[in-house]
Amino acid sequence: MASRWNPGAPAGRGPTTEKRPAAPDRVLGLPYKYVALSVTTVGALMFAIDSTIVILAFPPMMADLHASLVSLIWVLMAYSLTSTVALLTFGRLADMFGRVRMYNLGFVVFTVGSALCGLSVTDLQLIACRVIQGLGGAMLLANSMAIITEAFPSEERGRAMGINSVVWAIGSIAGPLLGGVILAGASWRWVFLVNVPIGVVATLAALLLLRDISTRSKGERFDAAGASLFSLSLGALLLALNQGIALGWTSPVILGLLALWIAGAAAFYYRSRRAEHPVLDFRLFANRVFTAAVATATMQALAVFAVNLLIVYYLEVVQDQAPLAAAFALVPLSIVNSLMGPIGGTLSDRLGSRRPVALGLLAQGAGLVVLSTLQVDSSYLHVVLGLLMVGVGSGLFWAPSTSAAMGAAPLNRLGVAAATLATWRNTGQVVSYALSLAIAAAAVPPDVQTRLFLGQAVHLSGAVATDFVNGMHATFHLSIVICLVTAVGWWLAAADADRQRPRRGVAQVEPIGRD
Repeated sequence: MASRWNPGAPAGRGPTTEKRPAAPDRVLGLPYKYVALSVTTVGALMFAIDSTIVILAFPPMMADLHASLVSLIWVLMAYSLTSTVALLTFGRLADMFGRVRMYNLGFVVFTVGSALCGLSVTDLQLIACRVIQGLGGAMLLANSMAIITEAFPSEERGRAMGINSVVWAIGSIAGPLLGGVILAGASWRWVFLVNVPIGVVATLAALLLLRDISTRSKGERFDAAGASLFSLSLGALLLALNQGIALGWTSPVILGLLALWIAGAAAFYYRSRRAEHPVLDFRLFANRVFTAAVATATMQALAVFAVNLLIVYYLEVVQDQAPLAAAFALVPLSIVNSLMGPIGGTLSDRLGSRRPVALGLLAQGAGLVVLSTLQVDSSYLHVVLGLLMVGVGSGLFWAPSTSAAMGAAPLNRLGVAAATLATWRNTGQVVSYALSLAIAAAAVPPDVQTRLFLGQAVHLSGAVATDFVNGMHATFHLSIVICLVTAVGWWLAAADADRQRPRRGVAQVEPIGRD
């Protein structure tokens, strides 16, 4: 039996090792590691596309369901909030009962939720069904990285995660484009129903091909109280960030949500430190590489995730481009991100994660410098140059940072580790949206803010357009600083990351056991 992890050992130094659970060599004549990568990649693509596919379907949804724009905004938010809030719960359950079992259930729930969304007859039904879809997405997202970590030896993990990262780059732009294609020839319901046949095939593939080789946390109980406190706290924070501009940052509702977040977070920490089997074992953060990787991923998301949104706003409201044309303008970012993802992963396999992560952050900062010089009448080539540099940096960054976090996690906490990383990344993305829009909104008059950020059609010109561009510059300047500070912080905090790379076939950290 593995010895218990020693929380008193120096953080992030001198990790112990344990033999990995053996993955099957082949399934149906194919190397198992590539089978696992293929199945998890399909799940990631479905999750990424459904985060954005509904945007262009808003007008026909409003007409068919007799819904308001506020209700349809909740169609978007219900999915993103649920999938983020539920990540840690499903990661913990996967550690207890099996990652593949939870992943397979995620495909089923996601597919059923998609079918119900397509059959909804009221806006409230659609919102409720998006919650179901988000729960399925959380099951998929919380376990895909853990399954890849188990299936691939450490010296190939970065490249595998780089390949998996391609679908996130594709999905971020494919959602609106696919939605536009579907709406050109079919009802808005097919935006959701198209998932059903894909989900059925993916569910069958997962059931038949994936093998559960996880190191389970046997004999442990699920801390329902801790999970509830975490979900309540994080949900309050995300809701406050989403509604801050609409309701006002000093409104009683937003202040109340922020107070609930602080109180809930404090109660969750208190509960986790005293529970016998907490949802989140804070001893995970005793490993300096894991902590640095999670913090770096969060700050990277905070710095660059809203770039797409700001550029789309810039192209639509300043340069008066159509929404679909603005979406197509982001294609170069997705293409170069897809190309660089496997390269970044391969570099981390050969050189370790420290250098490609730092280089990726610097490249993103350089791209933001270019975008911070945009003017009202700048050319599309100017936009593309900045986006390409950001895409190169994002591709170099994602796989190595993910590989570093997962490689530093104990075997029996891979589900919680993956969920923690995804939760903080998603939170960084939400904060990025809220902060960027708040800064940009502050640069224009209040009446323009209302029309600009609450879904009303608007075209800016003259001094107001210049003010908006200046606000966008301020956002990019802040993001540049975040990228540079994060790169330096990662370089210093992750000095041991490359030395901690385990030998072939050996896991990096022993399972955590309760003392």
